Amino acid sequence: MPKMDYNKLLVRKPAYEVGVQAVGKHRGHQVPSMTYMSNSLVPGSNTYVEVSWIYDVPTPNPYVFEHAHNYNEIVMHIGSDPDNPEALGGEMTIDVNGQPLSFDRTTALFLPKGTKHGPLTWKKVTRPHIEMTIMLGCGDFAKAMPGRNPDSK
Repeated sequence: MPKMDYNKLLVRKPAYEVGVQAVGKHRGHQVPSMTYMSNSLVPGSNTYVEVSWIYDVPTPNPYVFEHAHNYNEIVMHIGSDPDNPEALGGEMTIDVNGQPLSFDRTTALFLPKGTKHGPLTWKKVTRPHIEMTIMLGCGDFAKAMPGRNPDSK
């Protein structure tokens, strides 16, 4: 059996494709965001991972509106304080099927396929933090776009 080169599975440089249209129009968060996993970066991964820094209350706020996907998704907000990694450095609310969920801690939210979620609204930002979305079973940029998923119902 030939030996596999696992370097082809390691993404060292992200793609900058999500939010390109918002450059110069949005403030307070990284645009475009960084795509660290997709079928175009790692063929066959069938997963889309998008990462961006939030460094102030984003403008516009919200910039992610209610939507749903035909795949499971994990949305993480990760604080940047090494002395208190559970502190987010901000406060926000996301509606999930109409139920508002508010938090100011590092979190991971599992959204089953078809679950409506959004808008995502920041109340305050006191320290930069990371927003990461992990779309399981979706390795395609067009289907991963929040609020613009062509397969959403």
